[in-house]
Amino acid sequence: MIRVENVSKKYGPLLAVDNISFHVERGGVVGFLGPNGAGKSTTMKILTCFQPATSGSASVAGFDVFKQSLEARRRTGYLPENTPLYPEMRGDEFLHFRGKLRGMQRPQRLEAIKRVTDRCWLGDFISRPIGHLSKGMRQRVGLADAMLHDPDVLVLDEPTIGLDPNQIRETRSLIKELGERHTVLLSSHILHEVEQTCDRTIIIAAGKIIASGSTDELQKQFSAHARVIAEIKGPADEMAAGVKALPGVQDVEVTASDGWVRLAVSPKPDHDVREDLFKLATSKGWSLREIRLEGATLEDFFVKVTAEQQRSHPL
Repeated sequence: MIRVENVSKKYGPLLAVDNISFHVERGGVVGFLGPNGAGKSTTMKILTCFQPATSGSASVAGFDVFKQSLEARRRTGYLPENTPLYPEMRGDEFLHFRGKLRGMQRPQRLEAIKRVTDRCWLGDFISRPIGHLSKGMRQRVGLADAMLHDPDVLVLDEPTIGLDPNQIRETRSLIKELGERHTVLLSSHILHEVEQTCDRTIIIAAGKIIASGSTDELQKQFSAHARVIAEIKGPADEMAAGVKALPGVQDVEVTASDGWVRLAVSPKPDHDVREDLFKLATSKGWSLREIRLEGATLEDFFVKVTAEQQRSHPL
């Protein structure tokens, strides 16, 4: 449904998107996750035909966004981060206006406006001037506009920004529901939102895609970054040297307190060092009070891989 092949975008000397490729199949919600300035919004503007790429190709619903942009736009609903609305218009007036721009006839517009008003929980607010609405309600009007023509693909850039906790929960629920009938590409830098909403996640940093996969696939990737935590009674210096010498250990942090030494061990990829730690403590006669795998989270993984990418490829 969405295909991006070797797309790059330059703003003068600045390389905002660096030769990225990804595919999104029909249906479901895909998170596009990255820190501010990673290239998320630029990629979305390219996919929604708001700006051209410097190189590469992209298509939406089978239509090239450069050569067949009108057809691609007809099949795409776009909610930008800062929703462009006319504050002097009422909500229903704005949606009628947007429907006319899309070539929708009046009966079709009336039916569509009722549908999106109900789905976006706008209620009586739809007949109020947009300038009098709260930010959360204006965001809902923007989402209603993106859904108005019942597009195959919905591209949502930070859809919950500025919403209160109840509105965020409602919007997440709506997005998951939309994923049953549409292909949704959701941009965010909020990790919890992506975990709660998306079936698959693409992580971008410094203009490059650095990880992608389903929730389970990413879980396996970032579980490799989990540390082993151990508390052992013994000489701290000898213990640190012994642990660092273990073949599966990449790094170790040592904290001593009241005769006990707390070890935070970072293993090498695909290594579980817990058994080796236990054998080391036993062979040395050290008392072992605790040994456990510290639960790595998407946040831990995200911070680690994006920091590594930005150090390697500073913008």
